[in-house]
Amino acid sequence: MLLLAIDTSAIASAALIQDEELLDAFATEDTRSHAEVLALGIGRLLEGRDTPQAIAVGVGPGPFTGLRSGIATARVLADVWQVPLHGVLSLDALAWAVQTAAAPPSGEFLVATDARRKEVYWARYAADGTLLAGPNVGAASELPELPVYGFGAGIYAEALAGHAVEEFRAAQPTAAALGLSAAARLRAGQALLDSAPQYLRESDAQVPGPRKRAL
Repeated sequence: MLLLAIDTSAIASAALIQDEELLDAFATEDTRSHAEVLALGIGRLLEGRDTPQAIAVGVGPGPFTGLRSGIATARVLADVWQVPLHGVLSLDALAWAVQTAAAPPSGEFLVATDARRKEVYWARYAADGTLLAGPNVGAASELPELPVYGFGAGIYAEALAGHAVEEFRAAQPTAAALGLSAAARLRAGQALLDSAPQYLRESDAQVPGPRKRAL
């Protein structure tokens, strides 16, 4: 099965997975230009290839605008191509990268990404990558005392009192890891999520209230 994976929970990224093998991928380092680069990147991935048979999209948690751009793109493509659309927690992508690394954790661990406002998005996993708790949002200092992987651990390493894992301090969720995770779970017959976004917060943009009457 040819699977297109998309994630914009942090950086903008997309990947093509064929039968649990990564064919090609792109990812940006910019966390604020998802809408500008995503469609072009997907277009380049698909040049000369067949239409994907399914789409997996990261549903967060992540900032409102960036996350929405990836989910909206995935929904449009799934509708146009008439293919299944599967949601995957973006933190699961980071956990997959951790669990399949050369030196995976031997026990429970946490993954964390930057939630801004001096907070992190985080979740707790078993050594085999099974989600145990989360996703959550909160201060890094309030996380359980377990090894913490990901960019959120890197920028709040001091608050984590030695629990940040050095090799993964710059790691972000990527579509490549998300797609490989989704492909393995689909092959095992596991259910994935729908494409509803996991914002965990209200949008900063608010509908203005009624105008006050002039005296």
